[in-house]
Amino acid sequence: MALSATAAHHRAKIAALSRSRTADDPELIAAHRDLRAERLADHVQKVLADAPPLTDAQRERIAALLRVGPRPQADHADLGLADTSPNQVGGDV
Repeated sequence: MALSATAAHHRAKIAALSRSRTADDPELIAAHRDLRAERLADHVQKVLADAPPLTDAQRERIAALLRVGPRPQADHADLGLADTSPNQVGGDV
């Protein structure tokens, strides 16, 4: 998938910062985060353009993933995103 103009901008910023900054530099870390967020947004737009419309429940479930941020899998049970069945071994639905 080709990069959007915004993602390309973030990638160029990373390249420029990488020449003079260490890997733990806050501005470089932020630039990496911004590129990841833009690539995720680009991917979501592409998937939504190719998919049938989502139901309200599906949109809410996906939005919940973005609102909570990274959490251990076990903590997702309150969102209905983890398999809580006692007879099943496994992870997220």
